[in-house]
Amino acid sequence: MTENTDALPGGDEDGRRPEGEAGKGVVCAFGRSMKTLRLRAGLDREEFGRRIGYSASTVASYEQGRRIPLPRTIDRADEAVGADGLLSNWKEEMERAQYPGFFQGMAQLEKECVELLMYDTLIVNGLLQTLEYMRALLGMRRPPLAPETIEQRVAARQARQGIFDRRPAPLLSFVMDESVLRRPYGGQGVLRGQLEQILLFGQEPNVEIQVMPLSCVESAGVDGPFTVVTREDGKKFVYAEAQGTSALETDPKQAALSAARYGIIRSQALTPRESSEFIERVLGSL
Repeated sequence: MTENTDALPGGDEDGRRPEGEAGKGVVCAFGRSMKTLRLRAGLDREEFGRRIGYSASTVASYEQGRRIPLPRTIDRADEAVGADGLLSNWKEEMERAQYPGFFQGMAQLEKECVELLMYDTLIVNGLLQTLEYMRALLGMRRPPLAPETIEQRVAARQARQGIFDRRPAPLLSFVMDESVLRRPYGGQGVLRGQLEQILLFGQEPNVEIQVMPLSCVESAGVDGPFTVVTREDGKKFVYAEAQGTSALETDPKQAALSAARYGIIRSQALTPRESSEFIERVLGSL
C-alpha cells in the first residue's frame, strides 16, 4: 500500500500531549503565540487561566508546548485575549498533533467519512473500545509507553468516538473475529464491560456489528485487518496498520478491490442479529 497525503483534506487535566516531533513543533508554536497574545493583552497566567477556566500551571503547560488544549479551550483563549480568530485558526492542526504520525491521515478521514467498513482480527476496533480496554491495551505495549502518553492516546481515542454523535450519521460496519471477543485483555471484568459496550453500539441504526466465528471454514479476511473509508466526495481509501506503522492506499482500483473483499467477509460472517445473540452468549459465559 502507498500513502499520498496530498489526497487528504487537510479541569486542569484538560488537554492532550503531542505525538511525534512534527506534532511537538506545532504545539510549541501555538504555545508561543498564546503567550505573546496573553502578554499583549496585559494578562498574567493566573488571570488568563481564570478567564479560560484553568490554573496558572495549566496555562504554563499550554504555552510551553507540553499539553494540547481542547478545541473549546482554544476558543475561550482566543476570546480572552481578543485574538479575533488567530488562536482559533490553530484548532485543526492542534487536533492532528494529538495522534501518532502514522494515524493522522486516517483520523482526518474518519471525520469526513460517509461510510467506514472495518475488519478486525486481533483487538476490538478503537471506535468501540471502553476506557478500561484502551488502557489495558496501551499498557501492554513494548517498549512501554509513558503514563502521560497512554492517557493522551486514551483521550484521542475517546475523541474519535464522537463519530457516533455526528449528524448526518455515517454508515459504520464492523466485522470482528470471534477470538477478539474472547481475549480477556485487562481481565474478565474489562472484557465484560467491553462486550456490553459493543452490544450498546450495535443498537444504533447506522451501526452494524458482525462476528466471524471460529467455526467458519472460509474467510476472505485471511490477510488481516483493514478499514475501507468512503469520503463525502465518493473517493475510497484503504487503511491498515501493524507494529506501529501504517499504510493508506489511495489507488482507486485497490480501494475498490478491498471494498469488494469486505463485502465477501461480511457475507461469510454471522448476520448482525446472529452476532448480537452470539456476543450475548459469550457475555453470559464470563
